[in-house]
Amino acid sequence: MSKPKHPRGLAETEAQAITYNIRVSPRKLNLVAAMIRGAPAQSAIATLSFSKRRIAQTVKKTLESAIANAENNHQLDVDRLVVSRAEVGRAIVMKRFHARGRGKSSRVEKWFSHLKIVVAEQEAPKAEAA
Repeated sequence: MSKPKHPRGLAETEAQAITYNIRVSPRKLNLVAAMIRGAPAQSAIATLSFSKRRIAQTVKKTLESAIANAENNHQLDVDRLVVSRAEVGRAIVMKRFHARGRGKSSRVEKWFSHLKIVVAEQEAPKAEAA
């Protein structure tokens, strides 16, 4: 007797990859995630490859993992994949202090983020008969 299998939360034409505890604030990560939302997968990889932001390489690795999951685990066509969702969430916040003048201190917060990328297979464009 075992527990029943957990139902799949995504559609049959979707695959996802999640990266936890990325050392960047959610606000900065969301700027990079917004660049690839709704874009074709190959175009999104090219955008992230040439981005000047430090965190773009981590987002690129997560996107490539989602594409690999779609291809290997769900047998989706890689050429028709689109980034349907790129969700950013808050993770832990490390609290540190910064020494200030006159023996005082101030608080420094080091934010961490979670990233979830969902790729979906787009329907094939219909060839119009002339």
